[in-house]
Parts: sequence; structure tokens; C-alpha cells
Amino acid sequence: MARGLFSRAWLSKTYHFQARLSYTRVKYLFLTWLAVFVGSWVVYVQYSTYTELCRGRECKSIICDKYSKGIIDGSACSSLCEESSLYFGRCLSTKPNNQVYTGSWGDLDGIIKCQLSDVLHYELGEELEPKKEIALFDKPTRGTSVEKFKEMVASHLKAKVGEQANLSSLVSLILSVADSNKDGLISLPEAKSVWALLQLNEVLLAVVLQDREHTPRLLGFCGDLYVVERVPHAPLYGLSLPWPMELWIPTGMRRSMDQWFTPSWPRKAKIFIGLLELIEDIFHGTFGSFLMCDMRASTFGYNDRHDLRLVDGRRVVAEEAFKQAMILQRCEADEDCVYGVDCRTSCDRAEHRCMAEVAQPNLARACGAMKDYLLRGAPYHILEELEKQLYACMALKGSAEQMEMEHSLILNNLKTLLWKQISHTNDS
Repeated sequence: MARGLFSRAWLSKTYHFQARLSYTRVKYLFLTWLAVFVGSWVVYVQYSTYTELCRGRECKSIICDKYSKGIIDGSACSSLCEESSLYFGRCLSTKPNNQVYTGSWGDLDGIIKCQLSDVLHYELGEELEPKKEIALFDKPTRGTSVEKFKEMVASHLKAKVGEQANLSSLVSLILSVADSNKDGLISLPEAKSVWALLQLNEVLLAVVLQDREHTPRLLGFCGDLYVVERVPHAPLYGLSLPWPMELWIPTGMRRSMDQWFTPSWPRKAKIFIGLLELIEDIFHGTFGSFLMCDMRASTFGYNDRHDLRLVDGRRVVAEEAFKQAMILQRCEADEDCVYGVDCRTSCDRAEHRCMAEVAQPNLARACGAMKDYLLRGAPYHILEELEKQLYACMALKGSAEQMEMEHSLILNNLKTLLWKQISHTNDS
């Protein structure tokens, strides 16, 4: 009887052990299947996103087809389409119709930018996608004289930057860019390429500020594809995390994490001084004033000497063009009157139209965007004064023209305070 009881107990234990083992196997099998499923889904999403965003081959094919047919020409066309000495590298695109790649052109490292839409101009509004209209490279038409093309350029620039005393000098600059082979003549394909490029804010800014140090040089172009200098360190700060992780990180913690891997404070001060100098360059510059409507870290970078560089100039718009577009924009509330990320005006609710004047100048928005970046790690003995000056800067309202003296005073005070701290260091 004892033996029978022992046998039943042993069989019962064996049954429970096998049931437990079976349950464990099923559990691990399910978890393995779930991990494979989730991993496959993530890979599929990443691949789909990449193929949608990164269309460099398509871009090159379209441009080279136009070049081979004699429709467009430019300083980069032969290298891209015939000699294959201009290479597409890593894809940096964030919008399907704005292709951005690292590039290698002989001994030069650059950034290749190409438009995949029929683009004539950028709409002022929250989205800065090119607006499809008529076919690209249709202007100027065959038979257009150089003088007529010059008038077209002058009229376009006048609408962009307003009536300027030296508008003719800007026209001459554009025409010198158009003469890509420097033979003293502008062919119809060259004119078509430059006319397409002139519709892009970033290219106009590169020409306007070509003798300044804070904007990358325009290295070459072919149609509306263009190559600019590569900025070694971009974005200005911030961690690049996989998007599933981004969903789970609180906003406050994300802002703190962005400041973890930044240069030493003296170098950050030098970078910020570069931003102040860029703001000076585009405020009442040689060819009018411009508004910087995206102050996010991704817009800026810096070189190995920690000199600031503008990485993305698509949202830098001539102030005159901004005003003309905003007064045509309908609105119900102030939130409807936004260009890019942070250029805002107020809404005239009686007329349901946006006002022309920007709510804050470039300087105020720059101080607001870079406040945490500059205060983190600042020397204790200047921390209070620096914070005070930054908040005074952020309090500026209206356009810079309306408060020009206060604008200049705050900008110069900030530069002086920072230079005093770093002028004796190797970082300056």
C-alpha cells in the first residue's frame, strides 16, 4: 500500500513537472514569436521610411535626364552626370521632396540638396513643403534675351527683399552665379537652373551672405540640385534616439538629455557669439533684412574651431516677402499666423487677416531657444548676470526696426559679457 501511495505521488509530481515544463516552453515560444514579430515590424517600418525619404537615385536620374536633353546646365552637372565625381553619400532627408545627402566632390566634402517636386516657391505657413504648380525649368523661355532675363531676376528679387538701393548689385551677383563656366555668357540652360534655384530661400541667402563666415558656401549646382559646404558638427546639440524610445521619454527629461553631450562652456559661448553675429549680418544687411524662422538645434552646427554655421536655411525668409505673404493669409486666431517654427504675427480678427509685423525679432527667439544651452555649465560668478541679460533679450517684442536701439544694446551687451569670459582662453 505504501508502495502504491509512493507511485501515485511520484506520478503526480511527474505530471505537474511536465505540465510546468510545457507551460514554460509555451511562454518562451510566445515571447520569442512576439520579439520576432515586433522586430520584423520595426525593421519594415524603418525600411519603408528610408525608401520613402531617401530617393537620391531618382533625384540624380531626373536631373541628369534634363541635363542630357540640354534643358539645364550648371557647375556640378558634368561631375554628377558624366564624370561621376560627385557622389551621393549618407541620406539625411526628413521630407520626401527635399532630398538631402552627404556628398563627396573630388577633394571636397559637401551636402547635396535636391528638390523632387515641381517647385516655384515656398508657401508661408506651418508646412514648408514646396507647392506644386507648373512644370519646373520652364522659365526663361527660348528666345529670352539676357537683358530680359536680368529684368526677370530684378523683379523677382524686388518682390523678395523689397526696394533696395543696391538691388542692381544683388542682380549682378545672381548673374555671376548663373555663369557657371565663367565664359562671360549666360546660356538658356544656365538661366533655367538659376531661375529654379532663386525660388529657394536657402540659395538666395547663400548668395546674399556669400562673403560671411556663418553660412556654408555654395559649391555648385545643376538645375535645382545644389551642393554646399559640409558642416562637421550638426545638429548644434541633442541626442538622436530611435523613435520607439522617443515615445517613452518625458519632454522635460528629453530636454535635459539634449544638453548632456555639448562642448565645454567657453566653446558654447563662442558658438552663441557666432549666432549673434549671424543675426547682425541678416538684420539690415547689405541686401535687406531676413527673418530666421526656425531656431531649433537642427538648424545650426559648428566647425572644428567652434564657429557657428547655418546648416538649414530653408526657413530663413526675406522680411519683405514675409510681410507680403502674411497679410494675405487668412486667420481666426493668432495661432493661424505662423511661418516655419517660430515666426509669429497676430491675427486681425475683424479682417480675418494676419498682421504683417513679426511678434518677436530674431534676437529674442534666439535667446529663448539657446537659454538652457548657454546657462548650463556657465561660470558661477556670471550666471546671474547672464540669466538677467538673456531674459531681457527674450522680452524684446515687435520687429527689430521698431526697437533698433534696444535691440543693438542687448546684443552688444551679451557679446561683451561672453567675450570677456573667453577672450583669455584657447577656445576664443
